[in-house]
Amino acid sequence: MTHPSMLRRITDFANRANPYPVYEELRKTPVLHEEDGPFVISSYYDIEALLHDPRISSDAVNLVDPGEDEVSGPEATGLPPSFIRLDPPEHDRLRRIANSSFGPPHRPRRIENMRGELAEIVSGLIDGLGDAREIDLVDQVAYPFPVTVICRLLGVPREDEPRFRAWVDPIVAGLDPDTRTSADSERTAQEARLQLGMYLNGLVEQRAKEPRDDMLSDLVNSQGPDGAMTTMEVLSTSVLLLIAGHETTVNLITNGMLTLLRHPEYLRRLREDPGLSPKIVEELLRYEPPVQLLPQRTCITDIEVRGVTIPKGSRIWLALAAGNRDPERFQDPDRFDPDRGDLQHLGFGSGIHSCFGAPLARLEAQIALSELARRLENPRLVEDPPPYRQNAVLRGPRHLKIAFDGLR
Repeated sequence: MTHPSMLRRITDFANRANPYPVYEELRKTPVLHEEDGPFVISSYYDIEALLHDPRISSDAVNLVDPGEDEVSGPEATGLPPSFIRLDPPEHDRLRRIANSSFGPPHRPRRIENMRGELAEIVSGLIDGLGDAREIDLVDQVAYPFPVTVICRLLGVPREDEPRFRAWVDPIVAGLDPDTRTSADSERTAQEARLQLGMYLNGLVEQRAKEPRDDMLSDLVNSQGPDGAMTTMEVLSTSVLLLIAGHETTVNLITNGMLTLLRHPEYLRRLREDPGLSPKIVEELLRYEPPVQLLPQRTCITDIEVRGVTIPKGSRIWLALAAGNRDPERFQDPDRFDPDRGDLQHLGFGSGIHSCFGAPLARLEAQIALSELARRLENPRLVEDPPPYRQNAVLRGPRHLKIAFDGLR
């Protein structure tokens, strides 16, 4: 018998600190459909199959009844949809152009070559803690780190980074449902989006005339078979990198440190062996994924999942976090175990929409967690559970207070 309020419980803030018992119950009904709500898919193998199914669309134009989606972030950027909101062939064209600047085959070492710079940024943030004996990891490390990285990647001049961060703050805050209900917050976010768009537009015009070794220059001046992006497409892609790349990395680092402090044996092992960081980050992506749900999916024809027919045009939610703890796929799934093998998690999705920035997010988290483990002397949680953000999709603590005895 399906619990009548299961959909509400998934998004209920009261369950944000520990949603996994709700996901465990959700998996008992692998295809959940309540009244006029979405179809919620929660088993690992079903989610993986749908992520690779060409009958599943990411374009909202295919929804029969778009309605009100309480877990979606605001789209009022004044820009065309980014490629994560599009289907082939347009999705493929834009992603190929973006990827030619971000990784293989044209820029195979762009991310790896940032390793030294990333370590320098993290070290600077930790050095800046000074003589403090208690910090908010979110505000002082996990939040400013990825914004700085994305500025460097895009080619934002260093003197402009503080302005860039000032625009990002209200835009990111506007992703949470509680702030979206405030008229003042929405006005502030809208103004920030406008200012950011104007600033980026100016940078795009500069790079069109005087290309440099940065991602904006590559996007504007691409010479590949797909041609270059239009100015509006460059802006949409830049904002996608900024918002999606920033939020997932903040949550990955914060959830990661919280998990390590709850499992001190792995924190000790990471301190002694930074080479453990890739395994720790991969298990974190399974155990505490920064993206819990993919709510923007639609079927473009009737499809059948586990004997349930999902009608054409229906909204589908893919519960990635539920799939990541599916005992049909992972042994002892509620145990944090970086030594487990075969870690094909859903933390970055899969298929054509798998996370574009995954290589960068992985590297940022590996470096940040390794340095925090090495530098913080006897770190411990001040509050457990910490206060969480309202957002059910991009789940992570709003603050993470950590006490420690000093810096190594």
